[in-house]
Amino acid sequence: MAAQAAAAAQAAAAQAAQAEAAESWYLALLGFAEHFRTSSPPKIRLCVHCLQAVFPFKPPQRIEARTHLQLGSVLYHHTKNSEQARSHLEKAIQQFEDVKFEAASLLSELYCQENSVDAAKPLLRKAIQISQQTPYWHCRLLFQLAQLHTLEKDLVSACDLLGVGAEYARVVGSEYTRALFLLSKGMLLLMERKLQEVHPLLTLCGQIVENWQGNPIQKESLRVFFLVLQVTHYLDAGQVKSVKPCLKQLQQCIQTISTLHDDEILPSNPADLFHWLPKEHMCVLVYLVTVMHSMQAGYLEKAQKYTDKALMQLEKLKMLDCSPILSSFQVILLEHIIMCRLVTGHKATALQEISQVCQLCQQSPRLFSNHAAQLHTLLGLYCVSVNCMDNAEAQFTTALRLTNHQELWAFIVTNLASVYIREGNRHQEVLYSLLERINPDHSFPVSSHCLRAAAFYVRGLFSFFQGRYNEAKRFLRETLKMSNAEDLNRLTACSLVLLGHIFYVLGNHRESNNMVVPAMQLASKIPDMSVQLWSSALLRDLNKACGNAMDAHEAAQMHQNFSQQLLQDHIEACSLPEHNLITWTDGPPPVQFQAQNGPNTSLASLL
Repeated sequence: MAAQAAAAAQAAAAQAAQAEAAESWYLALLGFAEHFRTSSPPKIRLCVHCLQAVFPFKPPQRIEARTHLQLGSVLYHHTKNSEQARSHLEKAIQQFEDVKFEAASLLSELYCQENSVDAAKPLLRKAIQISQQTPYWHCRLLFQLAQLHTLEKDLVSACDLLGVGAEYARVVGSEYTRALFLLSKGMLLLMERKLQEVHPLLTLCGQIVENWQGNPIQKESLRVFFLVLQVTHYLDAGQVKSVKPCLKQLQQCIQTISTLHDDEILPSNPADLFHWLPKEHMCVLVYLVTVMHSMQAGYLEKAQKYTDKALMQLEKLKMLDCSPILSSFQVILLEHIIMCRLVTGHKATALQEISQVCQLCQQSPRLFSNHAAQLHTLLGLYCVSVNCMDNAEAQFTTALRLTNHQELWAFIVTNLASVYIREGNRHQEVLYSLLERINPDHSFPVSSHCLRAAAFYVRGLFSFFQGRYNEAKRFLRETLKMSNAEDLNRLTACSLVLLGHIFYVLGNHRESNNMVVPAMQLASKIPDMSVQLWSSALLRDLNKACGNAMDAHEAAQMHQNFSQQLLQDHIEACSLPEHNLITWTDGPPPVQFQAQNGPNTSLASLL
């Protein structure tokens, strides 16, 4: 009996020793796997081998589940072996809660990458249902499903989920995450143009942000999010002057954040473990909205300065971070700087930057889907600048087909109408239809102050070409009134020079001079090469008519200089291989461009 007991004890001891040895082995393997994963550069093949070697040691179920999760994560993030990644994540998802939710989150990402969105949504919904006792994962999964609906352009479902998240965060005592949910919902409501819902929501968010006492960086990041929404709301409405106090607050806020040190102390509430954006991304975003403001206001040199700063920052970030948002920032910055280049008379550079946007869009189908209409709009503007009016019409028509965005639609129609006006009687019927759709006197389709002022300008331009000068003056004075109210410098300069032209045609030289001189000063300040060219030609003719020979000679010399600069740039742009982009109106951007033999466009309108 004693011998049997001794044998049993010995067997138990041997079994314990074996289990202990196995434990030390799989713990060592997990340690090695982490070492290889975090090596520089990462040694992914060795990491995967170590993790796979854990399973023969029959580790406890929790360790086994977490190892499946780690393997799925490594294979998903670092290899193209999505089938194995999916297999390991599906095994992990059946296990313990701390593993289950992370596996569900990763697996839904993998499904989306494979375009199996319909598989991702029920997976996330189930995980949300069973995670209510785990605040961090419940909030994270709600954010993830809301983002998925947003990418599918189902903003109503996304807003509903963010509302659920805000209420849950309030219940679990996380005012910080409640603010994040509400601000995210506010962003989507702005995208949907539900302005009546946006205003009370932003007011509530402002109160929550100001009252919340917590980590200074988190508080300031909430303020940046809140102010970015306010600034973009003003800019969408074309209120360039009204936005200045908010923009200044935003710029001060980002300066404050850049002086704060990251606090390593974790929040006591697990629902607070979120960051809106990294500090460096916020800096780029503030540069971006500053560029948007400068572009609308007509401070183009300032826009170029901030674009250069933002693009330099982006290049540094993209060396270490492949986040898709950085490519989105880059494309939006390039879209704005391209418009600046076209106005300042740098068409060749603008064309090369349009080509750069094409290359970025080639790398990401989603990016192309989101920016295809803008890309064709930019090509349309380029075509106008080099007097390729048929191509401009084709590009604008393509852009209209691709956009559901009301402001962009109104911007494109306004520019297309100006193309038809310059083309004379060729498109009379279509032109009348377009002008009626953007009639600023009646039901203008968008609330943008800037676009409505531009619509008055286009009506004035049309009336001028029709010889209805009194009607043209009425429209242009309306443009001037609206432009002056919000400091829209480019529209002011364009309206002044066209009014000057009308007064010149009517023989009122004194009034014409009163319009053209400030137009020239403003165009030089912007600087807007086309308005400078137009103004200098008018000043030359005015001074000739008034017998001011010296002033007429000086204006003629200025006109000659502007003409030469624009002509040189025109020839350079049309000689670039990228000039062939003007014929692209369907499908993804072309990969290569054939070189041109030389410019094939008329220069008459420039001179």
